[in-house]
Amino acid sequence: MKYEESPKLELKEQINAEFKKEIIAFANTDGGEIFVGVARDGSITGIENPEAEMEKIGNMIRDGIKPDLTAYTSIECIEDCGKTLICVSVSRGLKRPYHLTDKGLKPTGVFVRHGVSSVPATDEVIRQMLKESDGMAFDKMRSVNQELTFEYAKNTFQVSHIAFDKSQQKTLGLIDMDGYYTNAALLLSDQCGHIIRCAVYEGTGKSSFKTRKEFSGSLLKQLDDTFSFLSLNNNLRATFDGLRRIDYSDYPEEAMREALLNAVVHRDYDYSGSIIINIYKDRMEFISLGGLVKGLTLADIKGGVSQPRNMVIANIFYRLELIESYGTGIQKMIESYAGCGIEPKFAPAPASFVVSLPNRNTVEIASPDPGLSREENILQMIAENGSVTRKEVEAFLGCSSFPANKALTRLLKEGKILKIGSARATKYIIK
Repeated sequence: MKYEESPKLELKEQINAEFKKEIIAFANTDGGEIFVGVARDGSITGIENPEAEMEKIGNMIRDGIKPDLTAYTSIECIEDCGKTLICVSVSRGLKRPYHLTDKGLKPTGVFVRHGVSSVPATDEVIRQMLKESDGMAFDKMRSVNQELTFEYAKNTFQVSHIAFDKSQQKTLGLIDMDGYYTNAALLLSDQCGHIIRCAVYEGTGKSSFKTRKEFSGSLLKQLDDTFSFLSLNNNLRATFDGLRRIDYSDYPEEAMREALLNAVVHRDYDYSGSIIINIYKDRMEFISLGGLVKGLTLADIKGGVSQPRNMVIANIFYRLELIESYGTGIQKMIESYAGCGIEPKFAPAPASFVVSLPNRNTVEIASPDPGLSREENILQMIAENGSVTRKEVEAFLGCSSFPANKALTRLLKEGKILKIGSARATKYIIK
């Protein structure tokens, strides 16, 4: 029998420190065999104590390689030229990438077969193996980085009175069945590599900017920091209801909140780029990587249909009460502009999704007739629009919810209007 190294055959005179690397490389590529007791030139040297050596190899596979590779390997003795050899057969594994237990999912711990050599896998090859073997959404896949900390996430969960121990992390999908951190865990960890970039411009274009900010760390930290920044740049316009001052912000707080959450929850994290938020004089733009989930249209999402791209992250945000339910974000943004004469714009593209919130204070908003009472103005408004909501009445009259409710209640008692629908869908029409 002539032995010669090939892409699927490795020769070893004896077991050495490189042995686990060879097994991993075969398991990560196309499988192969390792013959122990054969020199590099193919000459047979044999093994003196095959049983002890076979036990050593078995321990290496069980203790030194992850995920468990025992089902994809076999170890046996063979006789050749009167000498005993050990043949280790390795099949291509289903849970690639396999790696050295003490090195983790890094190029120093993951190897592939290249010609007759076993070489470190690049970060890109490792990511590709994860994607192919897991065959699932990004946030459910194993994270390449397994050295994660969760200081900010722990505090957030503690405030929400939700446990964050290892058992709960498994329930939430942050740790998979094999004990690995998932990409969802990476996104919530302090080591999250994705960032949010914000810029404030002087006018309606990008020729001159006022300030720029970048927010990094856990997605939960990025959400808090970014929303604080957006709130600081959400200017107020003052109106008066008698002696009472009423502040009217450029952008509805609910619209900003939902647009930010939408950008974070639904973006495609396979892309390394950042979420970009641009604030102009007349609008606030949220640019998130990743278009609509396959099969959905803009009409679908406006109608409340939702298919989260990152289901693990969406479920966690739901548990933390950051989102109320799936598919309501777009509708909330639109409803928050009721009575303004303008509404948000949504622009899906193959690799991005843009939400543009118009500045309410840069457009001419319809105003009530000062010669009419609140009730008369409301009746005129309903006559012109067919129906109104309480928020539309507030925006039209420039008042708070109390006087708007008071006027609507009076009209209801006088039998001049009817109330239809319930909760968010409540509207008022002429009787």
